[in-house]
Amino acid sequence: MKRLAISLLLVVLFIAGSQVFYSCKSFGKGADTTNVDSLAMVDPNNSLTPQEQAEGFVMIFDGKTTAGWRGYNKPAFPDSGWVVEDGALRCIGSGMGEAGGKGGDIIYDKKFKDFDLKLEWKIDSAGNSGIFYFGQEIPEEPVWKSACEMQVLDNIGHLDAKLGKDGNRQAGSLYDLIPAVPQNAKPVGEWNTAEVIVFQGTVVHFQNGEKVLEYHIGTPDWDKMIKESKFKDFPEFGKYMEGYIALQDHGNNVWYRNIKIKAQ
Repeated sequence: MKRLAISLLLVVLFIAGSQVFYSCKSFGKGADTTNVDSLAMVDPNNSLTPQEQAEGFVMIFDGKTTAGWRGYNKPAFPDSGWVVEDGALRCIGSGMGEAGGKGGDIIYDKKFKDFDLKLEWKIDSAGNSGIFYFGQEIPEEPVWKSACEMQVLDNIGHLDAKLGKDGNRQAGSLYDLIPAVPQNAKPVGEWNTAEVIVFQGTVVHFQNGEKVLEYHIGTPDWDKMIKESKFKDFPEFGKYMEGYIALQDHGNNVWYRNIKIKAQ
């Protein structure tokens, strides 16, 4: 009986020693630090691919804070109307459309000239918003009077999709000027990818991986197009080739994430 008790004690001590050794190996010197906790710190919805890192892209939204962003014509980020939610910048809908926006448009606090901008967006039912670039801060004037806009829209539920000319107010379009062709926006609630490339006055829009339009600022065609649009009465529009990136508060629910840019 005594021998059996000693044998059982030795077995218990051996098992305990093995667990201590395993713990030291896993978490002490020489441990494998590539574990679940460290991998979980990487936000796949707000990150750069190895190729983007090599090309010089930088994140301008970290998925957690509003760092780098502020209200248009304001010194700080809006106190209401915009929140960071589930790794996205969300504009909170008011149910009143453009007249009901609580936070106003927001801008990234740095001007860009030649650049490659990438981001993702999704829109609520009957929603409207926009991605502005070349924006100027003009006192008492909205950003859309100086900035070009890549339209963000629910093409099915929002009236703007039926206005304008030839679909030039639908998602991905250069708002009220050039339609996005093909029109490949995804349904309400699904994430779309958007990309705007600017180089020496040439501008290209990509939507969901497809080139949907191209134009050239400062050319006779550009000037003619503006004179035939709603922007003809706004002298600041279409005159700038450097400015702010902005996101529109049109009074509807919209989400933006994975916002990154490469200065050319």
